[in-house]
Amino acid sequence: MKNKRALRTLITIVLVTVACVWRYGRGRQATTPLDRHAAADPSTSLAPGADVVPGELVVDFRDGEPSSAIATLGRELGVSFHAASKMAEVDEIYTVETDRPSALLAALRADPDVQAADFDYIYRLPEQALAADDEALPANDTTDPSHKDFPNDPKYKYQWHLQQVHAKQAWKSAQGDGVIVAVVDTGVARVPDLAETEIVPGYNFVTDSPNAADDHGHGTHVAGTIAQSTNNGVGVAGVAFHAKIMPIKVLSARGSGSVSGIAEGIRYAADHGAKVINMSLGGPMASSVLAKAVKYAHDKGVVVVCAAGNDGKGKVSYPAASPGAIAVAATQFDESTTFYSNWGKEIDIAAPGGNTRVDQNNDGMKDGVLQNTIVPGDISRNDYLLFMGTSMASPHVAGVAALVMSQGVTDPDAVEAILTSTARAPHGDKSKIVSGADNRYGAGIVDAQAAVAKAKSDFGGWELGFGLGALALMALGLKRKNLFGGLGLGGLLALVVGSSGLFFLPHLSIGPVGTILEHGLPAWDLAFGAAAHGNPLFYSALVPLACALLLFHKKRLRGVLAGLAIGVGAHLLFHTFFRTVDLKVLPAALDSAWLGANALASFGLGWLLLRK
Repeated sequence: MKNKRALRTLITIVLVTVACVWRYGRGRQATTPLDRHAAADPSTSLAPGADVVPGELVVDFRDGEPSSAIATLGRELGVSFHAASKMAEVDEIYTVETDRPSALLAALRADPDVQAADFDYIYRLPEQALAADDEALPANDTTDPSHKDFPNDPKYKYQWHLQQVHAKQAWKSAQGDGVIVAVVDTGVARVPDLAETEIVPGYNFVTDSPNAADDHGHGTHVAGTIAQSTNNGVGVAGVAFHAKIMPIKVLSARGSGSVSGIAEGIRYAADHGAKVINMSLGGPMASSVLAKAVKYAHDKGVVVVCAAGNDGKGKVSYPAASPGAIAVAATQFDESTTFYSNWGKEIDIAAPGGNTRVDQNNDGMKDGVLQNTIVPGDISRNDYLLFMGTSMASPHVAGVAALVMSQGVTDPDAVEAILTSTARAPHGDKSKIVSGADNRYGAGIVDAQAAVAKAKSDFGGWELGFGLGALALMALGLKRKNLFGGLGLGGLLALVVGSSGLFFLPHLSIGPVGTILEHGLPAWDLAFGAAAHGNPLFYSALVPLACALLLFHKKRLRGVLAGLAIGVGAHLLFHTFFRTVDLKVLPAALDSAWLGANALASFGLGWLLLRK
């Protein structure tokens, strides 16, 4: 009789969990952030004045399309497809020259082997408002570089923009460890204040070579905002200074590049371990090829962050307006949006872009964004320069995304949800955040401190709550009067470690911390770096099952083993519902099924151990 009652209770838990997972999955599909952006319906006619590579189309073939099939299609259409770069065999992006673009474009889009085809548009740096100040620092700057404050970078005091996003407060808990951020731009130069920043191999899609060095200055400045070497007694700081930078050069020394090169750059970054992509570039014309590349990266678990554009108009540039991209508007020191920042319904969030026309904080400097970069027009020199633009706003958000991802939240939709739900109203005035076509701030100004706290503490609290709730249900099913009697103190501690870890630890610390003990056991794969996070073997019942098989014969440890199994089950169940982790190897559609099944297996193991 007792066994039948136990079986009925376990079956009830299984059915309720499955129903919740199924219902949640249906809800997620209906409310994905991708739906906030309307997909463009590309025309086969070139708009008057559109900036394109003359007489050239770009074609994105279905992944895995053999070169023989591409050549056959070319013969049928009377054209020759050319590899956009040496990477074409992998990314399947080709260009084709034609004197009849409209007819050829219609034929290509009708072919089932073509994912997307478009004019090869030229995109540029959105920096009509950009300003570089060679006299960035006042002559009387006498800051002692040996001062002991954190960070000890002597010019940090001029980085009002890092203070606006509450970066210093976030550094207590997160510095972006292990997250690779791809800077899809003019390249990145190893300037002095990037000396301690890890730069991983990238690619140059302008010259089709591995050398992605900057020959302009823009990309290096952007990289500095994301991950400038910090607390090194030199220069300035960066938002996620322990993140890694991947330079992807898609823009020339003049600041322009083709959609074919940019699309390849996005796919290359996604295929080579980037978890965040920053694109401080754009154009007015939507490209289906570029939209496919953004979707490809998003579907591979990459957060794509883009500048909204500097036209000062109510039209967000592309790719910022593309589905799957986070569109960033620009603010200045007084937290109003800048005169140049584009606005519209596609704006997701705002961040400091600066305004070099004013000195609102009276620190003796114009209110631009200050970073170390090579000097535009004289790349043999480097300096600390003030730039302004949505190009400068976007990397602030990319840096905060890296901070969030370093805490184990790797699903792009979950990262965006954290960024937008924790964004703050300018000076706390919510009336300034207007929804609809006139949206200038999106959800508000990005807040690094709040975003990191939500990624850590809020999720940790939920994970622990799931564990305690599961334990309570099991205690009721087993008719235990003492809820924790079957576990003991050791078992309860094991439940905490398995479900949430010591997620409250940063709030009790003085300096920066970064230990896997702040996360539940499945998230301990963060020890191998954020890029390795989401290993299905860690996010399974394997660890508690292995521990149970090895130690089951030791009766005094069964409470600990039960607590560990219930804790891991709670961690997995939480991620089944909220999908904050993008699991490796598995198709995204199977993530919830995997997590839910392993959560049930862990709970079942805990139940059996408690009965013994």
